[in-house]
Amino acid sequence: MVSKNEIKLITSLAQKKYRIKYQLFVAEGVKLIKEFIASKFEIHQIYTTQDFDIEIDSDLSLLISAKEMSKISQLKNANTILGIFKIPKNKSVPDVGLQLVLDGIKDPGNLGTIIRLCDWFGINQLLCSTDTVDCYNPKVVQATMGSLARVTITYLNIEKYLKDSKLPIYCSTMEGDNLYQEKLPNNAILVMGNEANGISENIQKIADYTVTIPRFGKSSQAESLNVAMATAIFLSEFRR
Repeated sequence: MVSKNEIKLITSLAQKKYRIKYQLFVAEGVKLIKEFIASKFEIHQIYTTQDFDIEIDSDLSLLISAKEMSKISQLKNANTILGIFKIPKNKSVPDVGLQLVLDGIKDPGNLGTIIRLCDWFGINQLLCSTDTVDCYNPKVVQATMGSLARVTITYLNIEKYLKDSKLPIYCSTMEGDNLYQEKLPNNAILVMGNEANGISENIQKIADYTVTIPRFGKSSQAESLNVAMATAIFLSEFRR
């Protein structure tokens, strides 16, 4: 059985302040949990309603009922397995290769998709401003489809990081130079901004280049692209 204290702990992890307090996060679903285990994330506890082919210490796995799972699940329809993992410590940021920096991304779905894009395009380190949504938010974790296990995410003062970096800085803006006409380097920093307000003014002042995805449609009703869609296009061009 799941104790009342365990239920209280697990449900509290839906809130950032408790994830920070306990340094734990929730993942649900067989694929996600296998990804985290394979990537050597430290397990706090696994809860299942049936036996799974997952090799972990028996004392870290607890068989529970579907009713109990529904009490601890953070999904509308509870899965058959839920894992609690320890949040890894921040790693040092290598100033080499293509770096992706996020300035004030608020939507969990957008961040989850961007983490998947990093995984696809070989961006091993994602740098986020301190006001970007928490990558261990349950909605972000689910949206990454397991890519969170392979992409290191660091929250830091991005203005200071950009000022200290020796890499060329490219900011995505609506009024920048045509992305498709730029000669893009292998070693650079790409900054993507907030869904509503774009990149903050202080960050834009630091940029060496501002670039945009040109609009080919004649209609002016499409004001902008979703930040995750835009990130996919930018990363594709940098890699190409």
